[in-house]
Amino acid sequence: DIRRTGTIKKGEEAIGNETRVKVVKNKVSPPFKTAEFDILFGEGISREGEIIDMGVTARVVEKSGAWYAYNGEKIGQGRDNAREFLRENRSLAHEIENKVRESLGIALLPPALPVAAPTAAEAIDGVVPAPAGRARKAEAKAD
Repeated sequence: DIRRTGTIKKGEEAIGNETRVKVVKNKVSPPFKTAEFDILFGEGISREGEIIDMGVTARVVEKSGAWYAYNGEKIGQGRDNAREFLRENRSLAHEIENKVRESLGIALLPPALPVAAPTAAEAIDGVVPAPAGRARKAEAKAD
């Protein structure tokens, strides 16, 4: 059973739906389990929204009125602003998610891999070379 419980808006524009899903029949676990999450148009299920919700439930993220805070530092007023803050600060979102996983006894995520900056030649030309495996496949097709 999937139901829309609300609309997520940015100003007057609808950007997503708050959704509640209830499992009615299941062969591997008890029935009538529910899950609530945000579905953002063009993006899918909001991972940052889930991190905030689970963080509040696990008491990793503090909620005071409309403000959300982590380690005493305010991360946003309102759920939408907190979600945007976590989207912009991936390392903080990763840290919060690992603390939530730790409190629930779930395996931690591996450390996030840094994204390599382009070399000086790539930055000037604006061309990023293809990985070696793809280059060989392209050469094989050309022959």
